[in-house]
Amino acid sequence: MSLASARHGDFFHDGHRLEYTEFGSGDRWVVLIHGQLMPRRMHEPLARALADAGNHVITVDLLGHGTSDRPTDPKLYSMSDFARQVIDLLDVVGAERAVIGGTSLGANVSLEVADMHPERVQGLILEMPVLDNAVEAGIIAFAPLMFVARFTPLLVTGLRLATSIIPRRLVGFWGGIALDTMRQYPQPMGAAVHGIFFGRIAPSSRLRQQITAPAIVIGHPRDPIHPAADAAMLASELPNATFVRAESILEWRRRPERLTNETIAFVGRCYEEAEVVRRVRST
Repeated sequence: MSLASARHGDFFHDGHRLEYTEFGSGDRWVVLIHGQLMPRRMHEPLARALADAGNHVITVDLLGHGTSDRPTDPKLYSMSDFARQVIDLLDVVGAERAVIGGTSLGANVSLEVADMHPERVQGLILEMPVLDNAVEAGIIAFAPLMFVARFTPLLVTGLRLATSIIPRRLVGFWGGIALDTMRQYPQPMGAAVHGIFFGRIAPSSRLRQQITAPAIVIGHPRDPIHPAADAAMLASELPNATFVRAESILEWRRRPERLTNETIAFVGRCYEEAEVVRRVRST
């Protein structure tokens, strides 16, 4: 059982309120970012495990997600702006550097942070990045969401109302995450999907090859939206990356021990290696 307490906070980015949860303490910072349309709570089990291992962990709801503000302008949703939200979060909590990571959208935002502000990145945890091999599957998955949000908004509203009355205690943790993901509002959801879908999804291959931060890249088979080929390609592009193959998309949800332990060890190495470099430079 985790001993890490959860402390909630908020901050403002360009006039919009964003919420986060903090676990643990100290100066070994880790920021975890959710998948598209999902809440920050999806990373609570990993956050608690990392905090129990001595890290200071923050999960954040990016704009348009979870309990953060949900504006309806598509121009407010982009990978670069999401990255700036993460940097604002680091400034608010007083973290000079952090291991940045996430799942799907969160992985791509982490790459954007590393490209835009490499001096703030201690390491990268990248699960299910969405890159070159996922274009067709992304169109199939997300174009219908835009259509539904714009042309049949009552379906989105009806689904939100129906799922809101289901007690979370009856469906388990991941069932609750699924229900929370379905609690969408038509206009903000359509705006978020539109802004992300038609913007830059990730730094280009050329830029990715210049990201020198240590990275762990987790991919899994039989997932058309997050092909293992994208994860393997990213691991080969990043100069200091390790590729970890998961059994499936469900492994980290149902049997998290192996991947969680890999991640805890990786974060430890990121800070231990940085401390060695600091000592060498100071002598």
